[in-house]
Amino acid sequence: MRIIETETDIEEGTAALTAACRHLAKVHVETGAPPLRRRPDGFRGLAQIIVGQQLSIASADAIWRRLETAIRPFDAAAFLRVDTETLRTCGLSAGKVATLRGLSNAVVRGEIDLESLRDKDDAALYEALTALKGIGPWTADIYMMFCLGHADAWSPGDLALQYAVMDALGLEKRPSAADMSIIGEAWRPWRGVAARLLWSYYALRRKKAA
Repeated sequence: MRIIETETDIEEGTAALTAACRHLAKVHVETGAPPLRRRPDGFRGLAQIIVGQQLSIASADAIWRRLETAIRPFDAAAFLRVDTETLRTCGLSAGKVATLRGLSNAVVRGEIDLESLRDKDDAALYEALTALKGIGPWTADIYMMFCLGHADAWSPGDLALQYAVMDALGLEKRPSAADMSIIGEAWRPWRGVAARLLWSYYALRRKKAA
């Protein structure tokens, strides 16, 4: 399994993708090199992804900063010691409080070992993560891509990625998650780099439209 760890890995993936796909080659001309965007794995990394679900980057970052101040050290045991009112004051929704408490309990009780997931294949990762209430395919995809650095990770259900693919490929409508899974096959084994390119493209087009 190829792991993305450095900018050199991103450059290698970008070169392979732009040589093989004219659509991504055009995207790259507009966006330039995509960012590395690696995050720590384990409880901290997964918690940050959960916090950012369905939020803008700015809103997610603000909530995360408040949580980091309220929870020290930032681990599962410390999270469970913080009362719900404090977590809600930090900006967490009731649903995310429940998801993060469920994750924290699973870690503390030994029901999931996030460290061991580094060596699991995609199917085992999905099974372990999505077995936890509140953690679905999108969260698992993003964790694999940015926390574990899987070069071929892909997020077919991500709305921004769907719009980026629609624009990049000149499609008449936004592709479904099922469509995205099919489209992404052409970009193996670097779908994680393709996603980074396309997210950059989405952000650039939004900025131009503003």
